[in-house]
Amino acid sequence: MARLTAVAGLVLGPAMVAHAALAGAPSGTREPPRDVVRSAAGPAAGPAAAPGSTPGSALVARLGTARTAGSWVGSDGRTVVAVTDAEAAAEVRRAGAGARLVRHSMDELRSAGAALRAAPRVPGTAWAVDYRTNRVTVEADSSVSAADWDRMSRVASGIGSFVRMERAPGRFTTRLNGAQPILSAGGRCSAGFNVTDGRDDFILTAGHCGPEGSAWFASGAGDRRLGDTVASTFPGSDFSLVRYAAGRAGQGADVVAIGGGNGVRITGAGDAAVGQRVFRSGSTSGLHDGEVTGLDATVNYPEGTVSGLIRTTVCAEPGDSGGPLFSEGIALGVTSGGSGDCATGGTTFFQPVPKALTALGVRLIVSAPARDTSGGGDGGGGGAASAGGASGGGSGASGSSGGSGVGSAAGGGTAGAAGAASPGSPARVPGGAAGSTPAARLTDPRAVGPGLLVLAGGLVALAATRWLRTERDRAAYRRRYSATWS
Repeated sequence: MARLTAVAGLVLGPAMVAHAALAGAPSGTREPPRDVVRSAAGPAAGPAAAPGSTPGSALVARLGTARTAGSWVGSDGRTVVAVTDAEAAAEVRRAGAGARLVRHSMDELRSAGAALRAAPRVPGTAWAVDYRTNRVTVEADSSVSAADWDRMSRVASGIGSFVRMERAPGRFTTRLNGAQPILSAGGRCSAGFNVTDGRDDFILTAGHCGPEGSAWFASGAGDRRLGDTVASTFPGSDFSLVRYAAGRAGQGADVVAIGGGNGVRITGAGDAAVGQRVFRSGSTSGLHDGEVTGLDATVNYPEGTVSGLIRTTVCAEPGDSGGPLFSEGIALGVTSGGSGDCATGGTTFFQPVPKALTALGVRLIVSAPARDTSGGGDGGGGGAASAGGASGGGSGASGSSGGSGVGSAAGGGTAGAAGAASPGSPARVPGGAAGSTPAARLTDPRAVGPGLLVLAGGLVALAATRWLRTERDRAAYRRRYSATWS
């Protein structure tokens, strides 16, 4: 048994060392991560592309906000633009998108939002422009009293019939308490995306997670310091930067975790579109998906008011704050807050990534988009991935690559159905759940040190076994010799 143990050590040790060495070597099949911003609009984007450019937003910008009222992704994946006159509708159709005639322009919708912001603040309320219904929807959670509800209803009625009041279940709260967990004295949040200013690397996360100077750790024991918050904006907006203590994000900086040791490669940043299928990952609830239901949303949290948010049907729970929102490998937002949970569902709001990048003067650390060998382009979303569901499981990142050809994150005229979107190109998370099984732990790239120890232990055990056997044989010979000559 001792000899078998020694031999096993001699075999296992070199195997661990060899695997670690090979795992750390470049494969030569993928370009290294780059720190450029890729547009969500399509494959032609590059370092000079403006973040957030989408087919719908480009048409809206060209026609003007007095003749349009936003855009969204239809159930067939086609971009639809709301317009206020027939001439604008014809121009939209010539551009290859769908057009819908509506009564109220974007100028009117924004004016309604300004009037709501000017009214006395009521914590527990939120509103967003619903492009598909051409309305502004005001929600009041369970904490809003009957008196405050009546007051807000009067404000809404005074603005116009296109402002609709709704009750929302639960309470609107920040989700404090990448998607890897990061911890500070104030609570637990989730890492969003890795970004850089060209000198240092940072974590982009939610501003309400902590003020400037907050120290962050990767473990509750406080023995793995990640870095410190160097910039934070909350309320008003909801984003912050955590500078890595080592200065660099390290291996896998272009990957966001989605659970089970799996991740998604991030290839650029873009604006979300109403109707788009999106994915959120957080350290509490893992990976979940849903739909964008509104843009330019305002939420009156107990701590303060935040505007310019993305409104979605994706669930979130305490501890998910700061986690990434993405689709087809395009970074869209970081988790701000919402109501409900992942058992009953709810509404979650996200800080748009492009606005945060511009305000902070940083760029995403992104992966080179995977090349499409099927002849259909790279799909604008950063590479092939399976189009499997994601709710609670993350099959979209663990499925086989297949060049799905899904269009831009915002859904262009050539995109597939909105529900067919996937998180993005799958990747393994360095240091993630790969070590959850004995076999995986033995093949972890970090096993080079333990592998050398196992090898040394095997050699010592083999030498000790040989010496013990020699001594046993010598003693047996002496006994036999004595018995023979006595």
